[in-house]
Amino acid sequence: MHKAYFVTGTDTDVGKTVCSCAILNAAEQAGIAMVGYKPIASGCDRTPQGLRNSDALLLQQASSVSVTYDEVNPYRFYRPVSPHIAAAEERKIIEFKILSQGLAHLKTKSECVLIEGAGGWRVPVNNTDYLSSWVKQEQLPVIIVVGVQLGCLNHALLTAEAIQGDGLTIVGWIANCTEPKTDNYTAMIMWLEQQLPGKKIAEIPYLPDNQAVNLGVYIDLATLS
Repeated sequence: MHKAYFVTGTDTDVGKTVCSCAILNAAEQAGIAMVGYKPIASGCDRTPQGLRNSDALLLQQASSVSVTYDEVNPYRFYRPVSPHIAAAEERKIIEFKILSQGLAHLKTKSECVLIEGAGGWRVPVNNTDYLSSWVKQEQLPVIIVVGVQLGCLNHALLTAEAIQGDGLTIVGWIANCTEPKTDNYTAMIMWLEQQLPGKKIAEIPYLPDNQAVNLGVYIDLATLS
């Protein structure tokens, strides 16, 4: 197992957090000290403790290592918009060195860091850089979350091509069913198995919020070794 993995999605709202929590759950059940990291989060609630993002809170809770919120989520923005827009509105600059320092720190506290991205692969953090630029700088192995729905085959293949074009390794992918009923589900999974690089780590069925428990049972951690 690598010291860190980056989880990206074929789009926004495809279930990156659900899948990341599933991996964290599986790691805890396997006795692996893994911690979640959400370096950039847009869309936060104002709380007495400051801005808090629901996805980052779930990652903190699912981590098998005790970490503070600030360790999990160094950059947080109020509005649920692209990070480059949110940062500009709040007159902040997203610095890659801060992301790298946070990652290096979490590596000292765990066996593995699971990093959840924001949006899709090419989400911008300013007018010239993308979050993927930092992933490339860190040379992180990538896990793709495919939201299984109409159009996902195109999105999945384009995402994979972009990641490989950046010279990075796709270690695996997760099929996350985002709708109660998906036409041609089996055919789409078979196509993805044939076309996507990396191994299929899991198929996670559609789960209403109140049933999203013990997600680790869906994950094949052996595919990440």
